[in-house]
Amino acid sequence: MIIVPLKEGENIERALKKFKRKFEKTGVTKELRSRQAFTKPSVRKRKQKIHAVYVQKLQQAEE
Repeated sequence: MIIVPLKEGENIERALKKFKRKFEKTGVTKELRSRQAFTKPSVRKRKQKIHAVYVQKLQQAEE
């Protein structure tokens, strides 16, 4: 359960912004999207490898 403490006289829009930020950090929507369709473990591993190679190339380019 997400709790957003409000200060006296705080704007509702600001509280909604805080709530949305906390909700995004929990990763609920990302998990729901991933559960909509089954992905084979081999496909998941392949995507992770491709992403790891991409990140490694970015890091090497910085150095």
